[in-house]
Amino acid sequence: MSSWVVLAHGDGDGVVSGALACAYIKTMGSACNVFFTHPVGIVEDLKSFTKQVDNIVVLDIAVDELYKDELLGVLKTRAESGKVLYIDHHPLPEGFNALGDGVEFIHDPCCSASELSYRYFSGKGLDPEYGRVALYGAISDYLDETAWVRSELLKWDRRGIYLEAGIITQGLEGSRRDHEFKRKVVAHLSGNKLPSTLPDLVSRALHQAVVDEELRLWVKANVNVYGDISYVIDPRGSLGRAANYAMVYGGTLVGVAAESRGDIYVLSLRSRGGVDLNKVLRELSRRLNIHGGGHPYAAGARVKKDVFKQFLDELAVCIQQEHSKQPEMLSPR
Repeated sequence: MSSWVVLAHGDGDGVVSGALACAYIKTMGSACNVFFTHPVGIVEDLKSFTKQVDNIVVLDIAVDELYKDELLGVLKTRAESGKVLYIDHHPLPEGFNALGDGVEFIHDPCCSASELSYRYFSGKGLDPEYGRVALYGAISDYLDETAWVRSELLKWDRRGIYLEAGIITQGLEGSRRDHEFKRKVVAHLSGNKLPSTLPDLVSRALHQAVVDEELRLWVKANVNVYGDISYVIDPRGSLGRAANYAMVYGGTLVGVAAESRGDIYVLSLRSRGGVDLNKVLRELSRRLNIHGGGHPYAAGARVKKDVFKQFLDELAVCIQQEHSKQPEMLSPR
């Protein structure tokens, strides 16, 4: 008998998308098995956590520049004997085409994965009240100004929605690799329950607020400036927030936060001034054989430590090229 396997990103948008998928799957009387993954790990996780007859849902996972062909091959193979649904909103690699061969690929950079998931599953019969859950994910991913979000917010108390979204965002940030806890959050949200009624999530969110303030002060004291790039190594907290604080306190166009994992750095990047990080990182992926990509102003990468300096040099050149295309925008420095 086939089962349903959901592979989702572990941030607020991915967890909420997973909850929406599970809510729909449960309406069919099926169990929902959830795993958390990322662009570099998705191929191996598909091989490890799914089998040929499974129905598979992949949510909020960007297509990696270097693994795109292998990913598509695995998806099409799985689709030979089960349903394969892929919902994502990250920009795609050039030439990537997942249409056909049984893979249902829902892609639009317009909005959050949560919004795309809600649109899809509500069209299949999911209770419209799950729009409230989808709002949490959209807000968590800073994609709360779309036409759908504005319309959906009119159905709820805006202040309450933002409170609940903040609890999810902060609570998950404080949980990082605790996948069992994230499954607990998915199960809770799949019942359309308020995040604030999950005590562990609330306590983690409150603790994370303290951690974030300590992180801000640490980045302010430890930021390094390299041309148009500000960076920190091994910040004490969220990489994404550290990258943003680095950009702000360094007064540069791009902020980078690097976390050591063996012989590589896992990077989070933030930008302003018209610098499209997704475009830049995908170009550097092909040039330096690294993993990188994401959204235009928020992206990630994995770089060998021994090429980090070269990465910064190449990134600096690309930043200048991108920024020069925006003559009306002044440099922050």
